Formats: sequence, structure tokens, C-alpha cells
Amino acid sequence: MVLIFKGLEVATFVDRVVLHLQAGNGGHGCVSVLREKFKPLGGPDGGDGGHGGSVKLVVDPQVTTLLDFHFRPHIKAQSGVGGGGGNRDGAKGRDLVLKVPDGTVVMTPEGEVLADLIGPEATFDAARGGRGGRGNASLANSRRKVPGFAELGEPGDTLDVVLELKSVADVGLVGFPSAGKSSLISVVSAAKPKIADYPFTTLVPNLGVVQAGEKTFTMADVPGLIPGAATGKGLGLEFLRHIERCAVLAHVVDCAALETERDPLGDIETLEAELAAYGGLEGRPRVVVLNKIDVPDARDLAEIVRPDLEARGYTVFEISTATREGLRELTFALSKLVEENRIAIAPAEPSRIVIRPMAVDDSGFTITRESEPDPEAEDQTSVWVLRGPRPERWVRQTNFDNDEAIGYLADRLDRLGVEDALAKAGASAGDTVRISTWEFDWHPDAGEYIAGPRGTDIRLEEKNHRPTAAARLAARKARRERTVVPEEAAWVATLQSEQLTEDDWS
Repeated sequence: MVLIFKGLEVATFVDRVVLHLQAGNGGHGCVSVLREKFKPLGGPDGGDGGHGGSVKLVVDPQVTTLLDFHFRPHIKAQSGVGGGGGNRDGAKGRDLVLKVPDGTVVMTPEGEVLADLIGPEATFDAARGGRGGRGNASLANSRRKVPGFAELGEPGDTLDVVLELKSVADVGLVGFPSAGKSSLISVVSAAKPKIADYPFTTLVPNLGVVQAGEKTFTMADVPGLIPGAATGKGLGLEFLRHIERCAVLAHVVDCAALETERDPLGDIETLEAELAAYGGLEGRPRVVVLNKIDVPDARDLAEIVRPDLEARGYTVFEISTATREGLRELTFALSKLVEENRIAIAPAEPSRIVIRPMAVDDSGFTITRESEPDPEAEDQTSVWVLRGPRPERWVRQTNFDNDEAIGYLADRLDRLGVEDALAKAGASAGDTVRISTWEFDWHPDAGEYIAGPRGTDIRLEEKNHRPTAAARLAARKARRERTVVPEEAAWVATLQSEQLTEDDWS
């Protein structure tokens, strides 16, 4: 079945898409000081920013295709809201839940498997939302009573993932085009695939639920295979993945084929060669289904080739989807094989929460020297790279337009042990330290934090050439004290012209 949209033909079944995921950014913290009548020392009251929403993939049994993502590949979760004054925290961004079919494999564009989602409610956190920044009310302590800065919201994860659907079925039907696979699944289940008398009628996999007595199993019908399917010919390469999870493979052979150069044994050998070339299907149980025995010549051919197939170890069934002859025996035999496979597979253990505490000697970061000083260069400095989840997050949440925020970052790194680690590694004053995408000049022993005007840090004054408000006020007072009256100016001029001292004048 296809959709016709303004002259464009679009398939309703999509089993591979590329998604561009963007998790929500965290909201910025707020810098605010309480200003109310009769409360001159209200203190900081800036609220925290809300966390950004994450992007999650959840298996939904009602979803059977990735078609929705084919038309909407760019996915973005809601960002967190920034904090406000009056200790008002920003709202959190809502998580974005994407419903995917059972059997969806999540991979990177390079082919690395991130998750294999099998079973209802299977969940994978694809992109994590950014943390919200803390406001100055949360950053206040005994040393910084009224912080003049707040943390920035952390950006959410941005990544590209490939979703690939591999149908979850117990029995997979394989065979040449027009072998009768779609007819078989249509008469043993409620599936309604497209059936016609020309090759490659089936363009998408079809799933059906088969009832055999009290047992139930699922059957998958994939498009017909031809020689070279494992290398990309026909539709085999696109849909061979849908039989990877099948416990039993059923070779459906057309005994009434009109091609004189084909025979059932040759068809099976060709298909087995393609399955071996694709790989991973060698140990699956096989059965051979000789179809269309309602045709007299086909029944005679089935009786001729059956001994040879059984001699090769195959279990052979002769059926007719037109008259439904042999279908009961086939479905019960497949049900038995599926049940044996289910018993052989160990039951899945429920997932357990594993807590891995940090090792005693784990500092949470690593320091490596990226480049050593060049003896011939004037600048004899090295470049050190600091890696670690906490230092990198702290840098992302720092407002580098605020000196006090920079000083707070330096203090946090010092408490984490970065200063001592750099010294032990051999770093010298003036060396470059790179954290994430930021570079800093390392100056050890910068001194303790001294409270000053909000937004400033005395340790960074040498880098800030603009005088503060307090410095400008002190300069004005000094200029006033140095101002003299006119009489004093004349007295000083006379002393200088006559080269007299104050004693001579008196």
C-alpha cells in the first residue's frame, strides 16, 4: 500500500531513518537581590533555572513502522525556563517521548549500536537535557554572602542517530519472488498482504499472528530474494535484516514455476548461499515448504524432490494455499519448533540497579600534556588538557563576562584538586590549560577570595583596566583634598620666587 501525495508516491513502510536529536537546554540562573521597604539587607533571591527536557525512545506495540520519523527527522525537546527574582525557580522542560516499533535498533551514523529495543515499554534515553543553572540565592555561602553572578544553563545533548527496524517474528518465510509467501501468511493468519501474479509484489515485510491449537506464534513474510540479494540486488539487502531475529526459517518453494532452468533443489541452494553471505543465520532451524501442489505437475515434482531434501536433513511439507492442503500439519510443526526454541532460550533476568561508587583514588578528572614548549620559540609554555565530567560542566555553566563567576570557577577547580594535580604533573606558571573548548593561563597561588563589589574579584583586577565605582569615588575625594585656595597659591609662588623658607617668611 502506498500514499499518493501531489503526484509523489511514498511508501507507508519505512524501516530505516536518520534522526537529528536536540535535547532541551537548561535555563539560566537569576542574579537578584531583595529590595523591599524596611528590608535594607534582604540578601540574594535569584531562583534556579529549570532543567531541559530529554529525548527518549519507547517501544509501543501499536507502532509498526518508522514512517512518522521519515517526514519529521529533526527532533527537539523543550528547554528549561530561566529563574527569576523572589526565589522563583524556572519551569523544567518536558521530556519528549518518541514511540518506536518493537525491534528497533538505535545506532550511531558510524554503525555503533547504542540500544536494541525489544519488548513493550523498552526505553532508551537518547539525548539528555541540560541542567539548569543555579541562581545567586543557591550560590550564597559564608564567604559569598551576596553573589553577583549565577550559573548558566547547560546545553542539551545534540546528536544524530540511525533507527533501524528489525521485525521481531518467530518464523521467517524466505523464497524467490512469487513463491507464494504472501499467500501462505494470508491464509494462516489475519495479515492481508498484497497478492498478485507478478514478481516483487511484496515490497515491505508483513507480520502475521498464527494460531496452532493453544499455541501462538508470529510469522514474517519478507520480499522475495534473488541471487546476489546479500550484495544489494533486488530488495534482499534492505529486508534481510527482518529475518535476523526469527527462530525458524521456512523455505517456500514454488513447485509450479514456469522457468525450466529452475528446480526446488537449486532454489534452496541459491537461497542458502545468500543467507550464508548475509551471515548470522547458520544455526537457525530450517523447514522446506513445497507450495502449489494443487497443480498436478507441481505435485509430481514435489514427490520427486522430497526424498533428496529429506536426505539433506530438511523437514519437508507439501502444501497448497489455494486448497489449504497441508497447512494444519505445517502450522503445528512450526509451533513445535518455536516452542522448543523458547524453552532453550534462558529467561531474561529483570534489570537490576547497579550502583558503582567512585573509587577512592579516582579524582574525577585527568590531566594530559598536549604539547611541550618549543626550545627555539620565545613562548616557553606548555598546553595541558583537563578532562572530566564535572570540570567540563562547570566551564559550560560559567559566565565569563563576570569576574566573580570566573573566580568562583577557579575556587571550585582548586577544591577539586586541579591545582595540585597540575603542579605534580610539572606545569609552570603561565602554561595554557584547556578545558572543553576554553583555554586559560595557569597562575598558581592566586590567593584567597576577598569579598568585594558584586560581580568583581580582586584577584582578577590586573586583567580589568576599567576602574570600579569605589575606585572612581576615592579618586574624586583625593582630587578634592589636593585642591588649594588662591591665597595659598600666591604664598607658595612667593616662597619659590625668593627662595625663602617658611621660617624666613615668618
